[in-house]
Amino acid sequence: MKSVRHKSRHFYLISLGCPKNLVDSAGLATLLEQAGYTAAQAPDEAGLLIVNTCGFIEPAREESRTVLRELALARKPGQQIVAAGCYSQRFPRELAEAVPGIDGLIGTRRWMDISALVERLQERRPQDVEQGPVCHVPETPAVGQDVPGVPCATVQGASAYLKLADGCPRSCAFCAIPLIKGRAVSRRPEAALADAVWLAGRGVREIVLIAQDTTSYGRDLGMREGLAELLGQLVAAVPQVDWLRLMYAYPDRVTERLIETLARHPQILPYLDLPLQHAHPDVLRPMRRPADVERVRRTIERLRAAMPEIAIRTTFLVGFPGESEAEFQALLDFVAEMEFDRVGVFTYSHEAGTPAARLADDVPAEVKEERRARLMGVQQPISLAKNRALVGQMLDVLIEGQGDGVSVGRSYRDAPEIDGLVLVQAELPVGEIVPVRITAALEYDLVGEPV
Repeated sequence: MKSVRHKSRHFYLISLGCPKNLVDSAGLATLLEQAGYTAAQAPDEAGLLIVNTCGFIEPAREESRTVLRELALARKPGQQIVAAGCYSQRFPRELAEAVPGIDGLIGTRRWMDISALVERLQERRPQDVEQGPVCHVPETPAVGQDVPGVPCATVQGASAYLKLADGCPRSCAFCAIPLIKGRAVSRRPEAALADAVWLAGRGVREIVLIAQDTTSYGRDLGMREGLAELLGQLVAAVPQVDWLRLMYAYPDRVTERLIETLARHPQILPYLDLPLQHAHPDVLRPMRRPADVERVRRTIERLRAAMPEIAIRTTFLVGFPGESEAEFQALLDFVAEMEFDRVGVFTYSHEAGTPAARLADDVPAEVKEERRARLMGVQQPISLAKNRALVGQMLDVLIEGQGDGVSVGRSYRDAPEIDGLVLVQAELPVGEIVPVRITAALEYDLVGEPV
């Protein structure tokens, strides 16, 4: 008989989806380690296989199903499979039926109960397996509740993600996040600061601040300018961390005080992720997004006046129900006018349970894809022109990898995973921030040499 290679007290964890999931996955791993488990480097070395799923849109759910099926097909005797995260929270029955062989389900709102779920799995008798997976998906939101000894942060090389809140305070018509996560719950400032100090002690050079909407941080705690206040406290608490980066800002919550705070502290990068979704009021209103496009223009003008070097990233959604060609053309014109540094474009996905699901999904799939390509076609020469304007200038670059005479890193203009890279023509120490003179420009990336 072939020997079993896996170890029952080892776990193997796969994290799918957004950086918020990465933070939850780090929490899952910490709790399992506290319970006596050890992380394995490969699936066949572990008795417990966990996939932290994404359930935001159908393509993400399909990826989650594919990964779970691959694990189920390759599983060895005694191995148990747990599906965690957003998909498990939103559609646990659908997921269990789509992937036979899942032993346990735990939702994103109660990932902190992973040890209790694993104990229940260990107590199962062989005949219990026929009854289906053990499901731990309470409906009561528990997001934002810190677990003692478990930071709401995760280290990724020389960078780290720090979660400020969980859940979402918005009701965008196309978005399923409130259905999955519940209403927003901000972490206490002292908890976020303690995690930042912990990250600084681990030597990270960059902390990326994340939430579903970072600019609403603290409003549920009675703080009018919670994010600006916290940023000021972070600068004082972790002066040794070189970069603080802000993600997921909401257009109508970028206040004058927040802009002043960003501009005043060199430690806070002149970078802002500001998802706008569209630029025509008649599309924004049914999206339940801020529809005052002139106000958006003024906000961007104020950001650029306060920080002329600021890099602004945004995302747009094309093919929303009822979007006409004229309304889409207005979006094209807006992107050409505003000249954003970074743009991401997504096609609309009809999601059950969202307000937009009551509308007819009347923009054909091929039209959605064609509009996505046209919008990126407008942005690409803008991105190239902005990159070419940097040739001859010097940028500090956080080195993330090297080999074959070349190093790869990011400047302040590049958030991890989603933006461009700087290719440096030398092998430099990973984790160091190095001054680099830009020598060439591509559409999304830069090429340079160390100074």
